[in-house]
Amino acid sequence: MKTYPVSRRVVVVAIVLCGCDAPLAGQEALTLAERFEPGHLSRVEVVVRVSGRLSLPDAKKAATPKLIALSGESRLTYDERLLPPDEPGTLKAIRAYREVEFVRTLGDIRQDAGIRPSVRRMVVIQSGGRRAPFSPDGPLTWGEIDVVRTDVFNPSMVPGLLPGGAVGPGQGWKATSAAVAELTDLEKVEAGEVVLELVGVTEVRQRRVARLRLSGDVRGVNQDGPTRHRLDGTAYFDLAGNFLSYLSLKGTRELLDGSGQTVGRVEGLFTMTRSRLESPPADLSDASLRGLDLKPGPENTLLLYDDPRLGIRLLYPRGWRVGAVQGKQVTLDHARGAGLLITVEPAARVPSIDEYAREVGEFLHKEKVRLTGFDKAERVRADPNRLERFGLEASFGTERVRLEYAVLKQPDGGATVAARIPLEEVAVLKPEVERIIRSLAVTKKIE
Repeated sequence: MKTYPVSRRVVVVAIVLCGCDAPLAGQEALTLAERFEPGHLSRVEVVVRVSGRLSLPDAKKAATPKLIALSGESRLTYDERLLPPDEPGTLKAIRAYREVEFVRTLGDIRQDAGIRPSVRRMVVIQSGGRRAPFSPDGPLTWGEIDVVRTDVFNPSMVPGLLPGGAVGPGQGWKATSAAVAELTDLEKVEAGEVVLELVGVTEVRQRRVARLRLSGDVRGVNQDGPTRHRLDGTAYFDLAGNFLSYLSLKGTRELLDGSGQTVGRVEGLFTMTRSRLESPPADLSDASLRGLDLKPGPENTLLLYDDPRLGIRLLYPRGWRVGAVQGKQVTLDHARGAGLLITVEPAARVPSIDEYAREVGEFLHKEKVRLTGFDKAERVRADPNRLERFGLEASFGTERVRLEYAVLKQPDGGATVAARIPLEEVAVLKPEVERIIRSLAVTKKIE
């Protein structure tokens, strides 16, 4: 479930730091480059504030679309250590989050997000412009992934904002497409550019820094559709430490319809402050990381779905998405055509596995489904958290499928599970369905 459909990087700010630009001595050229190599350490603090108005999705067809107010603020503080990549062309870092706050209001609906303390240490891998975090300490929720996914990734962004070579006062250069993507969350830039310029040298907190000016107007597409960004800001490059220490941007983001008309407008302020760490903090040290699985795999990339209202918790692979949640039912869907339905029941109403098998058989007979295979019922787990299952192969006309069924019964309640897998996907998806079913648990007394 995607918790924050509007990107937080719409963005950026203007916090005035004391200090005045000074002319470059002898008009000297400066080399502005930060090297991101394995072992690179930094502390990052990010503050984002947004406000604006968006049209409702079904209101775009109206003559006068209904606009709803949007506002939000987020604060992130984390330590980051760059790790050796697993594959060429990728970037890999591990973060330890120290502060996580996220509040968003859309109309009258307020949403809060965060990261549970148990999984605040995360590995972040970027490949081909896509970023995928996971925690070596436990499964993440989709909301926790989205907090990280929509944040900037400095190993990718910072090199693209810097010229990489010597520049003189008043000299400008273009940000790379990777840096623009990080700043705007655009999946594809169709027009425009972001330009930086070396303004001068100043002193901030007794450190000599180069001041950069950033501006741009870009248009492209992201998950919300066609979008236009206008950016204006300031950056500081620490000349003694050779790193980008500060970025402040003020931005306007316009959501466009198919004809290029504005259907929503959001203004944002983004501030990022960075400092270099001389040695890794305890939770990012070699000793702390030793023995952890820092490569993504089937187990450490599982997602957590925990619904206290419904009263169930489960783990699921990332190829699946939680779909509709209605009444006492929740669905999961896979892009390859598989689906899974979970129905929560009070303990007294949970059927036995034989009763469930008869119910399923009667339904399939009524629908004139032809059965081509049958797995007899078996017990997967004993009381007090009893789990039993059976499976069928069936033909719905010309479609051949694998059907998986299960019954979970605990003292406080239980659930029935029905899953459908295209027969050609059974080798890959059946183990995933079984993994989901085994992880299912009731977390409260079901009334």
